Amino acid sequence: MLTTEQIIETMSGQGLRITDQRKSLAQLFAETEGYLSPKDVYEYMCKKYSGLSFDTVYRNLRVMHELGVLEQIMFEDGAKFRAHCSEDHHHHHMICLSCQKTVPVKFCPMANTDVPDQFMVVQHKFEMFGYCKGCQESGAAAQGAAPAGQGGR
Repeated sequence: MLTTEQIIETMSGQGLRITDQRKSLAQLFAETEGYLSPKDVYEYMCKKYSGLSFDTVYRNLRVMHELGVLEQIMFEDGAKFRAHCSEDHHHHHMICLSCQKTVPVKFCPMANTDVPDQFMVVQHKFEMFGYCKGCQESGAAAQGAAPAGQGGR
């Protein structure tokens, strides 16, 4: 995952003003292993910055995602974010539904996808959801089920 400094440097390099709130966001994501919902981020930020609106937090999450410092994944309960991983090549992820451990997948299935001639792909996402070995052994996998709509991707 990107470090706090890498996140701040990327945002600054793209012309984004680096406020104390954005520094706090960068630190939060650099130090968090799993995924955070906008609500999680809002609750964390409100402890430090009174009067902060949810819209401001969400707008910053969107900007940070567009700049490539945050990854966004759609879970059954909505979008969640985490610091972009430090892999410098195109890849995808396997994500544990219990602990949210994320493992990079080196293979991209896009090359094997039969895209019709009349369609031009400009972006794609491919994530696999399941349970890591630790969660399988601890029984956490037996307590959860695959999220609706995620099984066939």
